[in-house]
Amino acid sequence: MIGIIDYGLGNINAISNIYNKLKIQNIIISSPKDFDKSEKFILPGVGAFDSAMTLLNKSNFILEIQRQIFEKNKKILGICVGMQIFAKNSSEGKNSGLKWINADVRKINSENQNNLRLPHMGWNSIKITNNDLLLSGLEEDEYFYFCHSYYFNCVNQKNILAETNYGHEFPCVIKNDNIYGIQFHPEKSHDSGLKILKNFAQL
Repeated sequence: MIGIIDYGLGNINAISNIYNKLKIQNIIISSPKDFDKSEKFILPGVGAFDSAMTLLNKSNFILEIQRQIFEKNKKILGICVGMQIFAKNSSEGKNSGLKWINADVRKINSENQNNLRLPHMGWNSIKITNNDLLLSGLEEDEYFYFCHSYYFNCVNQKNILAETNYGHEFPCVIKNDNIYGIQFHPEKSHDSGLKILKNFAQL
């Protein structure tokens, strides 16, 4: 069972619909009592870092998520801002992140880049740097849909599974033990996104 965490951000129903299409059981988590029903979790996200942290704090889910991830060793996949809040902090705002990965979030360097617009919105290829079952079956330079202006800056290279280039290279798939994150939106990435979500369910 995949638990999709509903804290007020992200394309909750789109992700659930994909899992329904794949005939993979899923539940939208809207209460702390729902967490024990799930074997893995997805933390979606759209928008700003501070907004995401504020909503997550208001949801009263953080302690329960941490119990599931660190005590029960269940896996979690953060999407876009849902991944970014795994970091310590962000130059986008003032709130602290969850501090699950040694990283900070920085604005994409668009200075002196001709025609480089922010947000980074649209299709871009990724380059796999470390093999992992999450990326199983992906072609070299497979394309995914992005929508963001800030990137996840990892301190440790070992946490980076794949990178993309938009003005400069930055991580787009990260991992720390049972914690996974992707910068792109699998629910908008057609067959490539389906592969990621299916792989996560099968980990």
